[in-house]
Amino acid sequence: MELIMEQMPIVIRSLNIGFIQTLKLFFVTLAGALPLGLVIAFGSMSRFRPLKCLAQLGLPGWLTEFRPISCVTRIVVWIVRGTPLMIQLLIIYYFPGLVLNNPIWGGGESGRFLAASVAFIFNYACYFSEIYRGGIQSVPAGQEEAGLVLGMTRSQIFFKVTLLQMIKRIVPPMSNEIITLVKDTSLARIIALQEIIWAGQAFLKGSQGISGQIWPLFFTALYYLVFSGILTILLGRLEEKLNFFR
Repeated sequence: MELIMEQMPIVIRSLNIGFIQTLKLFFVTLAGALPLGLVIAFGSMSRFRPLKCLAQLGLPGWLTEFRPISCVTRIVVWIVRGTPLMIQLLIIYYFPGLVLNNPIWGGGESGRFLAASVAFIFNYACYFSEIYRGGIQSVPAGQEEAGLVLGMTRSQIFFKVTLLQMIKRIVPPMSNEIITLVKDTSLARIIALQEIIWAGQAFLKGSQGISGQIWPLFFTALYYLVFSGILTILLGRLEEKLNFFR
């Protein structure tokens, strides 16, 4: 016990540094994935049909109704959601250097953080896009039709009618994804990003004169629990404030 108390300041200092890296990755991911997810959702719902004008030429119905933007977007989302985030991290970080001979990320901590941020943003944007799409499509189509009758543009209908109702509907599933993101940040250690799990595991292998100690790993769980608890409270209050839509 005395040995643990002596090592405690060193461990806490190292875990704090790793947790700051975890927080940075978390907030950067949210800042990028939330707007990108909405763009992807619009792409998956795109009604653009380039061959619609050729229907009079006798082309098959499935061809004139083909929506390339929607089709490509949904395939990309399916691939990203159907493959592990860990593999996506490895591909994004190592593929440019090993296959294209163009190590765009570099080998430093900043390069690893940038690669991890790109992987996390794109991965979570695809998940968020499905939540956005479900929220938008859950709003009755009659409201859009009523807005068009009143002379509103589609953009006005979206921002003044659909968006407010969508936000209320997507808060619970979005909250689950955000809490999952907190824990998924630990996957960044696969490309040697020194987040909090990396910091805790380092004392098991040997770091700062401490080796063979597993108890620092248990302390990392406390960081995740506290941060997840704070987010749960904040997101719960947000959901309560949006109850006026009921």
